[in-house]
Amino acid sequence: MELTVRTRRGGIATKLVGIALAFLVAALAAIGMTLLQSWKLQGAAAAINDMGSERMRSYRMVLLMSERVRSPQDANVAADLRDTVQQFESTLAAVKHGDPARPIALPADPAIAAAVADVEVRWLRNIRPAVGAVLADPVTAGAQAEGLRRGVEPFVAAIDGVVTAIERDNASITSWLRSFQMILLAAAVLGTVALVYLLYLLVVRPVSALQEGIVRLAAEDFGARVHIDSDDEFGALGRAFNAMAENLQNAYATLEARVDEKTHSLEIRNRELATLFDATTALNEAADAEALCNVFLKLTLPAAGAAAGAVRLRESESPDLHVHAAVGLPDAVLQGETCEHARGCACGLAAERDQAVVENHVGAGLRQCTTFGFHGVAVFPIRHERQVLGVFTLFFREPRMFSAREQRLFTALGQQLGAALQALRLRSMEREVAVSEERNLLARELHDSIAQSLAFLNLQAQMLEASLRGGHLDEARAEVGRIREGVQESYDDVRELLLHFRLRMTDFDLAGALRQAISRFESHTAIRTTFRETGSGIEPDPDVQVQILHVIQEALSNARKHAGATRVEVHLERGPVYRFTVRDDGCGFDPDRGDASGRHVGLAIMRERAYRIHAALEVRSVPGAGTEVVLSLPVAPRELREAAA
Repeated sequence: MELTVRTRRGGIATKLVGIALAFLVAALAAIGMTLLQSWKLQGAAAAINDMGSERMRSYRMVLLMSERVRSPQDANVAADLRDTVQQFESTLAAVKHGDPARPIALPADPAIAAAVADVEVRWLRNIRPAVGAVLADPVTAGAQAEGLRRGVEPFVAAIDGVVTAIERDNASITSWLRSFQMILLAAAVLGTVALVYLLYLLVVRPVSALQEGIVRLAAEDFGARVHIDSDDEFGALGRAFNAMAENLQNAYATLEARVDEKTHSLEIRNRELATLFDATTALNEAADAEALCNVFLKLTLPAAGAAAGAVRLRESESPDLHVHAAVGLPDAVLQGETCEHARGCACGLAAERDQAVVENHVGAGLRQCTTFGFHGVAVFPIRHERQVLGVFTLFFREPRMFSAREQRLFTALGQQLGAALQALRLRSMEREVAVSEERNLLARELHDSIAQSLAFLNLQAQMLEASLRGGHLDEARAEVGRIREGVQESYDDVRELLLHFRLRMTDFDLAGALRQAISRFESHTAIRTTFRETGSGIEPDPDVQVQILHVIQEALSNARKHAGATRVEVHLERGPVYRFTVRDDGCGFDPDRGDASGRHVGLAIMRERAYRIHAALEVRSVPGAGTEVVLSLPVAPRELREAAA
């Protein structure tokens, strides 16, 4: 259904201004005509009044002439007569020529002009000479006065003719004036009606049509359209409304399909996210590369709908690809693909080009696979950063096409596998480095303790042998005593080293592990040892705690071996910075000079352990006043440490 609104060409503003100007011109024309007629009536009325006064002056002149004849010596009568003549002539001239200032004007009628000319001629020929004679010689002008009295009637009749002619013209003008007023009245009524109709046609009707269309759209009648035959503002609104209605109709018509499409797209995205999440979770839990690749294939094959799959990895910089895991592949395939050169098949192409390769036709890259019933292969690179670590291959019984979105998903899975493999390698290297460092520390401790003790025992044994050969039994017994002391010291060092390297953090927190270590130290050495902890804070990582315990145990060992201490205090202060303090009452030493005997090389080992966990080690000691070892370990962000300080 279409709601039709027909308007004229042009904008609404142009149309309204044009209508207003048309009505203004018509009104001004009508008002101007009425004003013109009124001015004519006013001028004609003044002419009628003046011609009436001329008639009265004519009779007055006759009267004054009679008085002049009867009283020739009366100067006032003569003066009145002269004034009356002057007024008559000036008034007649004003009527004839007009005066816009009064205003006074004769109608533009030739008959009226002829009548005025006749009055003027009669005045100049008959009346004016007689009046002049009476004024000049009233005694001898009696006959003229008498003749003027008898001839004034025709003159007055001529004046009345002028007045009658002007009145007839005024009647005609009055009729025109009334006609113009009626026209103006009719124009006002018709103009108002026309203006209302045009406003309805140009404004109200289009607005009503648009409003009705909006109501229908609100009622979900999306077939509503507005037809506007104009190029004005309402035409633009109508076209915009129709476009909006059409868009809404199309939107609602395809809404269900679009909802299904979006739902399907969201399901695909959810499956992709679930696959990525499951892969990330499973890959982080794998213990070694083979388990990692097997878990990856078990997740990837169902997601791709593949019948089988394999993961091939490179070793170091070699271009060869070795099968590390396979699911669903026949043994014959595995035996033939234990090691494939990088450019020998589709798998090699994917690794060489660092991009996905999909084969769905019999060719060089798929010929061997078709013999085992696979007619589609998809190979995706396994990369970490910019390094290709290998590829994973998906085998299909039927040709399988991959969309760009699917290729991005499986490429991302390959990157996840690459990151997990690299993490395994890094963890393995980290363990190797840690083992190497521990071995180096163990070697140094063995060298600095047991090795030196054994060298001392070797020297004592040689001296014992020399004493026995020389028969010096007293010296031999003394050497045996020194050998016994050396053996006991070596035994204590071995037990202490065994205690160090049996240390685990699985059953205790840091404070509990410290209490256990201190309890063992006190039971083995009979040195009174106390432990105190203050403050609160987050626990360091387990590997950091192990290094802390090694440092504390080394400090306790130094107190036993070198300080000759009888009492040791250990203080744990928690906070943004953990502080561990080991204080003994031993002999002390000069930290600036070190120890000439070389027995304090354990301080270097303690500093190495502190450096590994980014801690600071401070040793304070005074000869004869004991030793204090302080280990400071930041465990909170720098901002929190500064705020706490």
